[in-house]
Amino acid sequence: MTDLVVASLERWDAVWRRNQYLLDGLLRSDPQLRILFVEPPADPLHDVSTRRRPQTGHGVRPVGDSGRVWTYRPTKLLPRRLDVRTDSRLAHGVVAAAARLGFADPVLWINDPGLADIVAMTNWPGLYDITDDWLAADRTPAELARLGRNERLLLERASEVVVCSPELMRRKSPLRPRERHPIVLIPNAVDVTSYRRPRGRPNDLPVGPTVLYAGTIHADRFDIALAARTARELAGKGTVVLVGPDALAPTSAGLLESAGVVLLGPRAPDELVGYLQHADALIVPHIVDAFTDSLDPIKLYEYQAVGRPVVSTPVAGFRDAEDDRIVIAGAADFPGAVRGAIAASTPFPAGADRAVADWSDRVEAMREVLARLRTP
Repeated sequence: MTDLVVASLERWDAVWRRNQYLLDGLLRSDPQLRILFVEPPADPLHDVSTRRRPQTGHGVRPVGDSGRVWTYRPTKLLPRRLDVRTDSRLAHGVVAAAARLGFADPVLWINDPGLADIVAMTNWPGLYDITDDWLAADRTPAELARLGRNERLLLERASEVVVCSPELMRRKSPLRPRERHPIVLIPNAVDVTSYRRPRGRPNDLPVGPTVLYAGTIHADRFDIALAARTARELAGKGTVVLVGPDALAPTSAGLLESAGVVLLGPRAPDELVGYLQHADALIVPHIVDAFTDSLDPIKLYEYQAVGRPVVSTPVAGFRDAEDDRIVIAGAADFPGAVRGAIAASTPFPAGADRAVADWSDRVEAMREVLARLRTP
């Protein structure tokens, strides 16, 4: 494999997620590998309707100094209800971007089912990497129908399918044709060495005890009301701090801030480690539903690597972990459990010495899957 086109659900930015960790490892192991990383389409009309600054996409751009990674971000000009060829146009744009780089016969890695049309219009060997069950998310009937069509296409025609959680394996395996290679489970992980190297206390962490959530703050996962109630009940005894991209509506962010929650915004991986190490406790106020039950949260591995006490709602990953540092609490008991975690907290690196899955293991597993796509 020398060329790889990755249709991602996330942008390539300073906040690394599953795709970037895996791709970084693959680049290190294969000096000939070239990557076109396709970011989610810009949607300027939707930006305007939600009172955000409108953004447009961009053509092929190099990333870093390696000369082997480029990003491409298409632009969605019209809503799908006004342009039935929207998905086809986006897919054609990706194919054209790959051609401009001289990617004649690349391997296709699809994380975004919205770009399933690429499989239909090319002969590129395909991998479908499922990290979320979007069919269980709160979406409009039209969007769920479109996602369902795209997922059926990918499960039927992709040469390889990978999932990140046992629950996704359970849900999606019956939909995979028998003649295709079975679905492969490749969970998430963490850069263990980096997360266990001691860091200084970040200057913008509030004075006094802090309980911290790390990750994208998204209404599909994050229980806004529970986080706000926890902050109010901790007033004078600790501060709830959120570190990560803010994907909330302005009214939701305002609700959190009025309750005393401190939103610090995203941090690069190396910076994030210091926040985790110096928090008195780490929290996971997640909604528990069919959508979150499909996840394998990367924060589970990050939290375990630093060995801090953790309080989580009974969400997938955390509720199944055999780790006495993790306290599972329902919404009613959550603030009290957080207070208990603060009281029992000890400074880093206490507790940060247990085995945790490393990204290097996942990179090797993904490399084996991708190698099969090039096997005659």
